Amino acid sequence: MPNISPEQMRFWSPEVRELEPYVPGEQPKIQNLLKLNTNENPYPPSPKVVAAVQSVLIDSADVLRLYPDPDASALKHAIAKQQHVDVANVFVGNGSDEVLAHIFKAFFVQDKPILYPDITYSFYPVYSQFFGISTQTKILPLNDDFEIDVADYKQPNGGIIITNPNAPTSIALGLSAIEQVLQANPDSVVVIDEAYVDFGAESAVSLVEKYENLVVCQTTSKSRSLAGLRVGFAIAQPHLIAALEAVKNSFNSYPIDRFAIAAAVASFEDQEYFVAQCQKVIVSRDKLVADLVALGFKVLPSSANFIFACLPSKDAGELAKALREVALLFDTLINHVLINSYVSLLVQMNKINALLIR
Repeated sequence: MPNISPEQMRFWSPEVRELEPYVPGEQPKIQNLLKLNTNENPYPPSPKVVAAVQSVLIDSADVLRLYPDPDASALKHAIAKQQHVDVANVFVGNGSDEVLAHIFKAFFVQDKPILYPDITYSFYPVYSQFFGISTQTKILPLNDDFEIDVADYKQPNGGIIITNPNAPTSIALGLSAIEQVLQANPDSVVVIDEAYVDFGAESAVSLVEKYENLVVCQTTSKSRSLAGLRVGFAIAQPHLIAALEAVKNSFNSYPIDRFAIAAAVASFEDQEYFVAQCQKVIVSRDKLVADLVALGFKVLPSSANFIFACLPSKDAGELAKALREVALLFDTLINHVLINSYVSLLVQMNKINALLIR
């Protein structure tokens, strides 16, 4: 952000003056710097995705003067088929970040505390502040093993959000633990943010039919390699989807463009490619974990496309600096005292992982 004087800030609303915006992962301009800091998939999307995007213009460039389908019906049907739910259970948005913003607005009560872990996706406190619920937020500590303690979520609240697998720790909750949270909070919406679920965790989508207070949020950015097109979605019972649609249509009726819709539909229709790429990442992750442990790293159990690790003999900041010197960029967690000795490492192709180990 540029240096803004108090005099210039007089044009800002009081709320905006107090905002502490989310800081995206660094997008380096240096071409030979290998990015391991934003958990992007090392593999490209399905060739059918590329063909679908190209076909949008091949069919007729004239479509670009027209608005896209505001309901993204083709995409909703593709997601519903892949997730084994009804179309009425599906909401789509411009990346899962937008879907999460609509969730905060639609379901979380301003005068009651919302609950989420103290070590988790850093957009949650930003949304809490943005939607005027930050003073009521209860940020709950992880246990000594960096795991979520389900018992902490059995207290009065105005909503709950849990990333599963958690980020940056990469640890996943089982469905039985998620059900405990749902059953303990029948009058609150419980959101399970599953950005990384396809790399080894159990999805809570299977619980949606059973629980009227459950919203599951997913993205195409990680496991489907579509971070550049921004497509996210939520699965919930129709009465919750209706609230999200009301928020969306009060904010942006056309959140997903034609290219993104075509690409995402093609991705969901090519499950064979999707499963194969996820399995490649899982195999590479497990090998990377074994190699790091052999080097003396402490590595937490991962169900994501990244790992959370520390080298007891080396400061995380020093490690990051050393790796950047050999063209590797990744996340350090220096902003949190409990994890400032840890680094979050994105799983890459085996040849890139070998460079990291070397």
